Amino acid sequence: MLTDRALRKLTLFAALAAAFDQLHPLGDHWAQGSRDAKCKELHGTYLVYEDGTPVAEAPVERAGEPTWTASQLGRLCALRHVASYSAVQLSGTVALTRVLGYRIPAGALLAGAAVNASTHLVIDRRRSLMYLAKLAGKRGYIDRCHAVRLTDDGPRWELSGPGSALMELDAALHRAIGLGAAALTAWLAVRE
Repeated sequence: MLTDRALRKLTLFAALAAAFDQLHPLGDHWAQGSRDAKCKELHGTYLVYEDGTPVAEAPVERAGEPTWTASQLGRLCALRHVASYSAVQLSGTVALTRVLGYRIPAGALLAGAAVNASTHLVIDRRRSLMYLAKLAGKRGYIDRCHAVRLTDDGPRWELSGPGSALMELDAALHRAIGLGAAALTAWLAVRE
């Protein structure tokens, strides 16, 4: 038989799990800027312009524009994306729970958001995701399921992004972690 406290935890967990899961695509795709989506995976010491174009591949007319190392721009874009993602998640979760008549303590809400934000940053930078995929034997899936983008120069293969195995693995991992974040938030919110 469920105690009142256990029932409150389960109910809050279910609401949070649904909110985190359903808000994920909104924060991950709608709130994310195009440049951040394109550049958040960049790594390296080579110089790039603010749009991610390598300096070595750019036309001469771009000389004098500000440059970054690929890793600097990648980190900045990933951090900006995680900030917008977290804003969507936090505001949506607060709105949902308040409409349903529940106020989550700030510490509990921020703990769950911190789990989602920190892991989102690590996953979206891609190196850790690729490492986990290799450990899980998913490298063949990633190598086989690329996306093809049509450009003015013809088709271009893309390892990441919509339609790729890497994006599917990314979303699945975010959603699984979201369950853990929802459980942590509910547990902290209903402690007595």
